[in-house]
Formats: sequence, C-alpha cells, structure tokens
Amino acid sequence: MLRIGVYGGSGRVGSLVVKNLQADPEVEIGAVHVLEGIDLPLPGLLVTNDLSTLIERSDVIIDFTLPEGTQALLEALLERPKPLVSGTTGLNRHQQNLMVELSNKVPVLYATNMSLGIALLKRLVAMTSEKLGDFDIEIVEMHHRHKRDAPSGTALTLAEYAAKARGLDLDKVRVSGRDGNIGPRSKEEIGVFALRGGDIVGRHTVGFYNDGEFIELHHSATSRDTFAKGAIKAAKWIVHQEPGLYSIDDCLGL
Repeated sequence: MLRIGVYGGSGRVGSLVVKNLQADPEVEIGAVHVLEGIDLPLPGLLVTNDLSTLIERSDVIIDFTLPEGTQALLEALLERPKPLVSGTTGLNRHQQNLMVELSNKVPVLYATNMSLGIALLKRLVAMTSEKLGDFDIEIVEMHHRHKRDAPSGTALTLAEYAAKARGLDLDKVRVSGRDGNIGPRSKEEIGVFALRGGDIVGRHTVGFYNDGEFIELHHSATSRDTFAKGAIKAAKWIVHQEPGLYSIDDCLGL
C-alpha cells in the first residue's frame, strides 16, 4: 500500500490532508511531520519533527508549509530522494531551483493551487488573453488575514498564463501597486493585486477590460478540502511518473 508522508501536518491545509488520508482506504499515512502540536486525533500514526524519519517512512511526500520549510525539505530530499507534491507558495528563485534539481532525480509535482477549477481557469485565461489582445488585464485575489505572501501564487500563475498568451514577459509588465499621480495605464501592463481579510479561503478574478465592454472570470474556493483532495490525487499519480517537474494540469490530463 502506498505510504504518503505529510509535511506540515499542523497547518490549515496539511491537517486536512491528514484527515482525508485517514479516510482513504487506498493509502496509508507513513508519517506526519509537525513543528508544533496538531489538533487532530491521530491514533496509531507516527508524528515526528524529524525530517529523516518522515522521508524514511514515506513513498511520496505532500508538502503544504512556508517557503523556508519547503527549502529544508528539498535540501533533505536531495540527499535521500523521494517523490514530492508541493503546494507551498511564495518560493524564491533559489527554492525553485532546488525543486528543479530534485526533479532531475525523482518526479515532483508543484502547483500553486491544487483545484480542478483553477486548472481550467488557467486555460480560459490564456485563451481569452490571446483572443482579446486589445483588452486591459487586471487580476485581483482575496485571501484570509493570515496569508503571508502577496500576490498569491495562484494569481501570479494566472498572470503568467495571460502574459505568455500575448508573448509578454510577466516580470516586465506586472504592476502590483498604484499610488499617487502615476499617469495613464500602459497597454501591455498586467495588474495583479491582493486583498486580505477575515477567513476567505481564496477568490481570484481575472478581468479583461475594453472600451464599451469587459469580461471577468471568477473562481472562489469555499473549502480548503479542495486543495487537500487535489494533493492526494496528485500524490497517487506522481509515484507512477518518470523523474521530472509536473503541474496539476499534467495530473488531471489537461
């Protein structure tokens, strides 16, 4: 039976991954890695703060933590490679490079959002961006007050799909702040903005605006279970793949 390790088992999504794995007859939990106490009944499960134990007890690891936590895991996995599914957002360039390095040894699936709806939205955004090439693009994301990175990884991914569809370099056209007398909006810029408050799980709006008309594409996540279940599906899939870096689109066959 496939043994899935959970890294970040005390987090908002990590704890839901544990809960869903406990109810899944197709897999077993190899180990749950936590840095703090976990508010879940875990009878018979190995709970540890030791990375070596997590890796040893797991056939594949699911990671929902913070960038520094993911970096520590990647560095450990480069010494003892195991397949990885990671949904941690806000990774810097060095951390992304570590993930690429690991993917040369084992299959790795990285997704800023594990939901089917977002996977489809990315395709719709790319198609709309290409077809409505004269429309201005503005992206707004809303999340709970505790989210640390901004804009969200999902918003940046959506912006990347929009930019690529127009042959643009997102790093050169993204605008994530406007204040004061900044002058008119340039035609190529893509606005990506973040709102924070309350307990909002996640809402993303990609708007295409032109004189006389506009189109807005929305996705709202009402439960983090969506992300947990998507990660488990990805973990079951990734263990059968060759070494490489995969996306949730690959897992879903999109």
